[in-house]
Amino acid sequence: METRFHNAGRMDEGLSNTMTGRQDIDLKDYIRHIPDFPKPGILFYDISTLMRNPDAWQIAMGRLTRQIAPMQPDLLAAVESRGFLTAAPIADRIGCGMLMLRKSGKLPGKTISHTYELEYGSDTLEIQADAVKPGQRVVVMDDLLATGGTLAASIDLLRKAGAEVVGASVLVELTGLGGRDKLDTTVTSLLSYED
Repeated sequence: METRFHNAGRMDEGLSNTMTGRQDIDLKDYIRHIPDFPKPGILFYDISTLMRNPDAWQIAMGRLTRQIAPMQPDLLAAVESRGFLTAAPIADRIGCGMLMLRKSGKLPGKTISHTYELEYGSDTLEIQADAVKPGQRVVVMDDLLATGGTLAASIDLLRKAGAEVVGASVLVELTGLGGRDKLDTTVTSLLSYED
């Protein structure tokens, strides 16, 4: 257990330094809303504005770290592509590994794939065949939880590869779409919106 979190001291130090005097910051103030993107009728929650503000981004990563660290993951599984943005700094902070869940044909070497249904069609996710050892504790990460289809497929793929999926973590959750109900694991979100 101790070796898994070899950066724990650094993590705590970084959190206290980052959070000093800024604990009450509302991260929703840093998320830009873009209507009708990527298509009419969709309200897009843009995290790029959060990432551009160094104080807000550090606070967001500190808060996510506090949610994920108690799950004691061996690996964080980042969903392409915005999941990479949150998983990499969190893996560094808690001292665990990270793997990428990518669209078909993007990873070198032997892969394990999982095809899943979308509202209009299907998609495929892949991981490298040697990315997970049987029984490794994995938390899957993405930027957004909406209908839950991609995260559910990610969990299925990780289990197919032998992982013990101990949680899912997102930066933003659209609670009105019920995506959390499709996931049979612990789900944490940093920010939630009804629509």
